[in-house]
Amino acid sequence: MLAVTSTEMGWLVETAAYSLELSAGRPRALLRGADGEVWSDLSLLASAHRLDLPHEALPPLTEALGARRVADAGEGIVKFAVPFASAAWEEAVVEVRCTPKRVGLRLRVRGAGRLGDVTLGGGKAMLASGAAGEFRSSIGFRSLFMPAPTEPVHAVRPAAVPAQMGVVGDAEPGRLHGIFSPPPLVFGFGRGPAGVGSAVPDDGQWLATSVVAPVVEAGFTTLSYEPLDGGWLLRLAYEGHTRVDGEWVSPELVLTPVASPWAAIDTYRQLAAPAAAAPDHPEWWLQPIFCGWGAQCAAAADISRAQGVDEKADAELAAGFVVTAGAATAPALARQELYDRWLARLADHDARPGTVVIDDQWQARYGTCEPDTARWPDLRGWIAGRHAAGQRVLLWFKAWDPTGLPSEECVLDAVGRPVAVDVSNPAYLRRLATIVTHLLSPEGLDADGFKVDFTQRAPSGATLQTFAGHMTNPAWGVAGLHRLMRTIHAAAKAAKPDALIINHTVNPQFADVTDMVRLNDVLERDGDGGRAPVQGQLRFRAAIATAALPGTPIDTDQWPMPDRAEWLAYSRTQPSLGVPALYYVEAIDNSGEAITSADLTEIAAGWVAYRDRLGLPEVGLP
Repeated sequence: MLAVTSTEMGWLVETAAYSLELSAGRPRALLRGADGEVWSDLSLLASAHRLDLPHEALPPLTEALGARRVADAGEGIVKFAVPFASAAWEEAVVEVRCTPKRVGLRLRVRGAGRLGDVTLGGGKAMLASGAAGEFRSSIGFRSLFMPAPTEPVHAVRPAAVPAQMGVVGDAEPGRLHGIFSPPPLVFGFGRGPAGVGSAVPDDGQWLATSVVAPVVEAGFTTLSYEPLDGGWLLRLAYEGHTRVDGEWVSPELVLTPVASPWAAIDTYRQLAAPAAAAPDHPEWWLQPIFCGWGAQCAAAADISRAQGVDEKADAELAAGFVVTAGAATAPALARQELYDRWLARLADHDARPGTVVIDDQWQARYGTCEPDTARWPDLRGWIAGRHAAGQRVLLWFKAWDPTGLPSEECVLDAVGRPVAVDVSNPAYLRRLATIVTHLLSPEGLDADGFKVDFTQRAPSGATLQTFAGHMTNPAWGVAGLHRLMRTIHAAAKAAKPDALIINHTVNPQFADVTDMVRLNDVLERDGDGGRAPVQGQLRFRAAIATAALPGTPIDTDQWPMPDRAEWLAYSRTQPSLGVPALYYVEAIDNSGEAITSADLTEIAAGWVAYRDRLGLPEVGLP
């Protein structure tokens, strides 16, 4: 049910879930919950800044500022329009759409220019009252749910703390939010207090705050929640790589009252990808995984300790999100003889993984993916040997890295240096498809799929140059990553229909390019500076993945581990979260503790129980 009433102040929309009071005298709308409590005094301003000119809204010249009811769009739906004048655009209108369950806001502009930042829930204006500057919606809530891992680990933070998500991040301060890239593009505004660490309440009063656009139009690299002095707005970074030429419509900011943070993710999924379906599950996909990265790091740490080298002294060499022991030199230990040694030790303890991941750096160059023959003298033959043992082999793939590629197939910086592969260039996409085909086809290496990593390294910057220049339908940001993954996924399935693609794009709009979702690297610190428990972090991530991509298998990951005790404890938990993934065989990298025969016997017993529960066959002897 939805009722609309004209009032002295403007319009009142009432439903069982919320009420919205639109003012005729100011660009605001008061959003209340079903209990009458205020969620936010929403700003009906929005900005689509051009690179060459900021978007500062001006009062209309011919009519009073305020919301106008334009039409009923159908049964149970009503729309309003708030027009503004602007030097940046010929026309700029904030559209408000009300349904019985939710309120949507989006900005429509007409004109020409390259988009910089776009803000929703607030924007820059010069109002008739004389007030000028950037305006925000009010904070009528106490906490913010962030459906992505960050460091410090803080799932439900105070409403006054900023948050960012998207496809850009790394281990530098202020950027460690790319573990899921992208995560579900939704924040949860909560009535209750902030939580601690990974703790998330499963009920209460929440407002799902989703940003929704077709994935091919999502040309922004980051989505930021920006609170300031009791107000908030959302900022999307387009960075000049979307050109408006005519009419452009922003993503929709959709506000939906829900009962829990998990319901917020489900709401986003229904809005953003209602037809998304989990992939079919060939039996082998669910077999226990051995990934050699942790063993590589442990071996490198052992070498470093023997040489008296402090690996943590040089963070720039870290190969992952966390600067952990051995990470800097670990890629040099992606070697055939070491993988043979590790797999032999596992087999000696009856721990035989069904899937083996050869991690960083089996390839000589990241961009071209030819095997490093000094480390893997016969990779094709080695893969054939694993197949004979009843095992499948995945190759680690570093997204975005241009090493070895011609500069014309790369995103270039302002002085012409390659910084990333260019997914707007058809020549690169053809090359990528050819690479994937060679790596997976029986005529090539005959591998069985990829573990795709570093999706958070998407190119970012207004001065970067691409093959396509600036397009109305960009291959940038979230949209660019989807194009990269779509190319990999399609070529993989053409070469080998049951190929497995694992990535950490924990977003329902990536369901069509994700066969298994990876929980990714474990973080270290909580908000108080203490060590964040491993199991709490990964249970939280698994819950996000389950809500965002229901039915999609989960690679439970296992790196880095702080010590042997937490490694063993998490190993016992993994089968309850998804597919067990073993990273360590001989020692733990951070603590240097040896892994015992009893430890591996326990791992083997856990795999037997896991396989029995799912009806999976045991893997034969190599």
